Amino acid sequence: MHEELENFERNHVWELVEPPPNCRPIGTKWVFKNKQGEDGMVVRNKARLGFCQKEGIDYKETFAPVTRLEAIRILLAFAASKGFKL
Repeated sequence: MHEELENFERNHVWELVEPPPNCRPIGTKWVFKNKQGEDGMVVRNKARLGFCQKEGIDYKETFAPVTRLEAIRILLAFAASKGFKL
């Protein structure tokens, strides 16, 4: 996880800024999983940043802001056909 965060800083992926007045940032948490093969051996360690939920509302699920490449292609094709600026 530390290596990924260092890569983000080195590549200038984001810039840390102060939140606007009267706004609270969305809570997040790191979710770690071990992906196992058919024989039960750990194949890969996975880590992702997910949004925190409140207890009693989808508490055991984790949501992460991800999209499929096909969805991006469809969005770009639609925007190009309608003359939208992205």
